[in-house]
Amino acid sequence: MNTDNGFGNLKVYKMAFSLAMQVFEISKSFPKEEQYALTDQIRRSSRSVCSNVAEGYRKRIYPKHFTTKMSDADGECSETLVWLDFAKACNYINRETYAQLATQYSEVGRMLGGMAKYPERFLPQK
Repeated sequence: MNTDNGFGNLKVYKMAFSLAMQVFEISKSFPKEEQYALTDQIRRSSRSVCSNVAEGYRKRIYPKHFTTKMSDADGECSETLVWLDFAKACNYINRETYAQLATQYSEVGRMLGGMAKYPERFLPQK
């Protein structure tokens, strides 16, 4: 994990990265017919949470850009929750796995909301 650029040290980034890796591992067991649908979509959205945090953090000297990227990351987080809903409804994941991931993604979303609301807390130190 890249910690040289600062974003890798953020708790929200570490948590989102760990969750994306869990989603990747879990989605390996999805049926072959889901490869270009659910599997691809859930992997993309879970990874996009991390990439939006990284991009926004690197441009945090521009609070509006930072806020937009944290909002985008939160949107990807919500999208991942939707795909998890489908995975549970299709019985590709069990209730316990769903509950654990949904709880953690909700926490990531809460953190991202706080970052978007208070971008000044993330300005580079002078």
